[in-house]
Amino acid sequence: MWIRSLHTYGRLIKFSHTIFALPFALSAALLAHRQTPLTARTLLWIILAMAGARSAAMGFNRLVDRRFDALNPRTASRPSVTGEISVRAMGLLVLLSSALFVLSAAMLGDLCLKLSLPCLMVLFFYSYTKRFTAGSHLVLGFAIGLAPVGAWIAVTGSLDGRILLLSAALMTYIAGFDILYACQDVDFDTSAGLHSLPSRWGLTRALAFSSALHVLTVLALAAMGLAFHLGGLFFALLALISGLLLVEHRMVRPDRLEAIPVAFFHVNSVVSVLLFVAVWLDLRLS
Repeated sequence: MWIRSLHTYGRLIKFSHTIFALPFALSAALLAHRQTPLTARTLLWIILAMAGARSAAMGFNRLVDRRFDALNPRTASRPSVTGEISVRAMGLLVLLSSALFVLSAAMLGDLCLKLSLPCLMVLFFYSYTKRFTAGSHLVLGFAIGLAPVGAWIAVTGSLDGRILLLSAALMTYIAGFDILYACQDVDFDTSAGLHSLPSRWGLTRALAFSSALHVLTVLALAAMGLAFHLGGLFFALLALISGLLLVEHRMVRPDRLEAIPVAFFHVNSVVSVLLFVAVWLDLRLS
């Protein structure tokens, strides 16, 4: 019974999608290890903070968007819509996940604790942005892009401007593939009065902008590699990441939107993990 419940909650918050941002945060922690030793305790609290923040944000999104999700054929089977998970249970999930995030931040130091509530506010704010701006994809990118900064501060207790390059890479990476994902809902968003770049600009221009964002992702990662004096192995794997992003954008076209699920999850999960491997191997072998 409890296994079924865990599976249902996992479907609600798409826990598997943690694979997109967590490797970026862990990469930041590894880079910070050059300056301040990364302990197993700190690593554990970083992972718990990521899990708490993401679960809180996704739970809140499902809670406030359930009216729209019920009308959208693609999302009508979500547990938040079908009644598998009640409104009260979703509220409790958001509360407990937020508490886990704040507790984890407190265990990571005073600065992390001070930044935890503003971070949650940004994450929650995103859920309302589709109601009034087509730039919601960029807001999502900014919110998730805070993860590497948080991981760096968790290890070092301070901020280094170089880590902002990794945050910029994550921001543009997330925003770019969120635009791809939104292409599935262009007709519904238009009819429901929701805002997105595909519904505002059309599929062709939105896909082109997504491609441009992912070019910026690669450039930001390259700049980060130079700033942290990473070696040839990192840049070789970055070339592979660039190739995967190119494949993603070759897969998804206005007349081939059925490729979005594969491009969204499978390609992007490989990209994220490959980035972590690139940083880890380069630091370990240098």
